[in-house]
Amino acid sequence: MENTKEQKKLFGSRKFYGKALALAVPIMLQQLIQSLVSLIDNFMVSGLGDVPMSGVNVAGQVLFVFMVYINAICMSGGIFMTQFFGARDADGMKQAFRFKLVMGFAAFIPFLLVCVIFPREVLSLMLIGNTEAEPILDEAVKYINIMFFMGIPMTFSMCIASSLRDMGEVKIPLAVTVVATLTNTLFNWLLIYGNLGLPALGVQGAALATVIARTLEFIIFIVIYIKKKPDFAVKLSKLIKIDGKLFGSILKKGSLVLFCEMVWIMSETITTAIYNGRGGADVVSGMSSSFAIANLFFVAFGGIYSATGVILGRTLGAGDLEQARREKTWLLSGSAVFGVIMMLFGFLTTLLIPVVFGRLSESAIAICRDMVILMSFFMPVWVYLNAQQAVARAGGDTAMGAYTDSAITIVIMLPMLFIIGLLTDTSPVMLYLYVKLLDVAKIIVFHIWLKKERWLKNLAVKETVSDSKEAS
Repeated sequence: MENTKEQKKLFGSRKFYGKALALAVPIMLQQLIQSLVSLIDNFMVSGLGDVPMSGVNVAGQVLFVFMVYINAICMSGGIFMTQFFGARDADGMKQAFRFKLVMGFAAFIPFLLVCVIFPREVLSLMLIGNTEAEPILDEAVKYINIMFFMGIPMTFSMCIASSLRDMGEVKIPLAVTVVATLTNTLFNWLLIYGNLGLPALGVQGAALATVIARTLEFIIFIVIYIKKKPDFAVKLSKLIKIDGKLFGSILKKGSLVLFCEMVWIMSETITTAIYNGRGGADVVSGMSSSFAIANLFFVAFGGIYSATGVILGRTLGAGDLEQARREKTWLLSGSAVFGVIMMLFGFLTTLLIPVVFGRLSESAIAICRDMVILMSFFMPVWVYLNAQQAVARAGGDTAMGAYTDSAITIVIMLPMLFIIGLLTDTSPVMLYLYVKLLDVAKIIVFHIWLKKERWLKNLAVKETVSDSKEAS
């Protein structure tokens, strides 16, 4: 009878939410620091004018696609990593880590082609119809040619950092991020405008600063990896000792996560390209600067997603399905409240716009302000959606995102976007509103899907690792 009452409770205890916040807050702090540094980057680059600012952000969209891919791979491996951690299966954790590395480096060739071989051709697709496309492309190509060098270091770093978080170790990635982001800020100051006698390199200086910071981050993580020897760590000689059956299982579920994330980033990229074609550099810089501000409250997504995944993954991996069912309800209820709090925080961030982007044109600033207000309104919806996705993926139910989220995007959102975007003169801000209203419908679809409890599975029991125990 007591369990029945507990099952019906919408909210968990203070202790439960304290545990969730202990996981979520360091991750959000890490992302907040990264977002603040990104904001400082944008502040420094915005001083060069609308065109350089636009060039950096057009190139940044391509880099964002690469980062989303690596993050999707880390999430796919993380589904198994957290459950194997809950089951105390070190061999399984090693195989999940191998999956992250192997699949992460699979993106290196296309990354090379976009950044070095065909950058102008690819980036021009983001500026079809823009009245200042050529000067913006000149700046974007300078930037992306240098940013290519962060590809390998960043992939290693993201795989190690995500694996530590999957184990509940969130403080180490936070500390490394602080060091790396401070380094990025320092070199931005030195290289963009040429302080302390160094050359003023403009957008190339911003790119160099990022590459230097990412390289330092990589070195620190490698040292931690060697010294700390976490449970997922493998010797270099055994890096390719892959269990084919388990790799296939992770790939099968991970491919749906990857498909879902790639559909999302494709829709965001197409949407951005359509926005960019509705004016000149003021539209590109105004829209991109709004996301630089919004990233300050978008930190909620990573924190909620990771905390939900780790908590449910451990419980499912330990085989306590009834407790996992209760925790799912508590986490979703908590995310709804947290979304409202982040909405209010979002409104407050509008006060930063004239301070950070005061050197942009008045038109760009107006677009930025309207977008930040609009995105703040959507925070309760988006935080809840992230929690729903995390619940499904914690139990290996990657089909929810692939079959529902992606279907809504492909069948409804993209056609609607093209019709409104290409056949009307709707402003970029209103176009964004119409597209994102579909996210309200997704909450209802996800709710119905989660009630079927396809996510309520112990993957650590179902999946086995055939290799014999490895030496650490």
